[in-house]
Amino acid sequence: MQDSSKYPNIETCNPSTCISGNIRKSNRIIANIFRKHLKPFDITDSQLSILFVVTKGSSITQKRISELLYLEKSTVNRNLTRLIEKNFISANSDSFLFTTENGQAFLESIIPHWNNAMTEVRGILGTNGENAINLVLSKLSK
Repeated sequence: MQDSSKYPNIETCNPSTCISGNIRKSNRIIANIFRKHLKPFDITDSQLSILFVVTKGSSITQKRISELLYLEKSTVNRNLTRLIEKNFISANSDSFLFTTENGQAFLESIIPHWNNAMTEVRGILGTNGENAINLVLSKLSK
């Protein structure tokens, strides 16, 4: 047994209340649900998020994707490389990204499965849970 007088911070610390840890656990649980629904499509959550942003955005750059999704530039670069290799995304001479016809067709086919994942997560969270997540995100991203 530890001497609590020698290590008082350890004694009083409760890691189960760690906000970062709980957010990460929540993310892993939700990511597993999405992974289950999207597995046949061989695409990661990050890649799909980037594909959505490029498709919905206009004249978007790698830097802007990084800012919008709060992803490291190296993560965006790595995922863009994979999306370009799959011919889902391309860049013009000014380095603006756009979704290819192949990428749009892919998105069209995957969206019903993405919606199924969204429905499953919403069923678990309920309206209050979803609203709570949106509130947390809005406070953190100010």
